Amino acid sequence: MKFHALIKRAFVATAVAILYLSPVDGSNDQDDKFVTCGSAVKVRRSGKPGETFYLSSSNQSLGSGSGQQIVTFIPQKSTYGTLWQVKSSNDSPPCVPGEAIACNSIIRLEHLETGKNLHSHMHRSVLSGQQEVSAFGNGGNGDVSDNWKVECGAKYWKREVNFRLMHQETVKYLGASSSIKFDEKNCGGSCPIMNHLESFARARKDEHTILQVDLGVHLYKE
Repeated sequence: MKFHALIKRAFVATAVAILYLSPVDGSNDQDDKFVTCGSAVKVRRSGKPGETFYLSSSNQSLGSGSGQQIVTFIPQKSTYGTLWQVKSSNDSPPCVPGEAIACNSIIRLEHLETGKNLHSHMHRSVLSGQQEVSAFGNGGNGDVSDNWKVECGAKYWKREVNFRLMHQETVKYLGASSSIKFDEKNCGGSCPIMNHLESFARARKDEHTILQVDLGVHLYKE
């Protein structure tokens, strides 16, 4: 789907919301920076200076484990594969487009390019042997293992503020490490995900599980 088609989809989805494409520097005097229902966001994991990676997926399957669609963290933020739409949990009524997401809410993230949800389960991840994170479902429909809790320590989830995503079913946290990446040794010379970080879920809350939302297509209620 082209970017203009995404914008059209956002407007069609709700007549009560306005669309705001956040600028590179994130500045806007009228922007309260809440993460809202229906918005397409980019989720990043920041490490040391120069080590910023974005949650990404593409129409490729894992070569082992569950065999589901692969999810990684990549250094390029300006790709369509890093956009994820914020939705309500699998077993809840749809959230109101443009409405701010409260901290501790249970949400799903749908990968806009492929229509699959961010997912985790008891399979081991390919490189580190932690809990596998994948993309699952069709057309945004999946199961309860697509549900994630937003832990952000305030009233509402906001952009450019640290948060964590806890997998509701297994109580593990989405994360990545710059030392766990796909390369020629573990993926082959023609590896399609060369230099991507492995995504995983882990029990510990540490520096590897700290995330932020920055750029994206953000919906706001009038």
